[in-house]
Amino acid sequence: MNSQVKNSNLHHVSVELTAEEALALTGVRFNGNPKVEAAARQKVRNAFEKTFDFSHPDKVDYELLK
Repeated sequence: MNSQVKNSNLHHVSVELTAEEALALTGVRFNGNPKVEAAARQKVRNAFEKTFDFSHPDKVDYELLK
């Protein structure tokens, strides 16, 4: 079986992480600073939001329904 990726429109996302943030994303715990993982996840999330459009065209504006 061939395992090549058929989609040639792959997007690349680059995120600059500190060594601690990269380790935290692999599951290493930093008991002295538990916010390291949260900061790393936020950086990744922000990079995805800049690269991809997550808006949904069928989204309902609930303020208009009142």
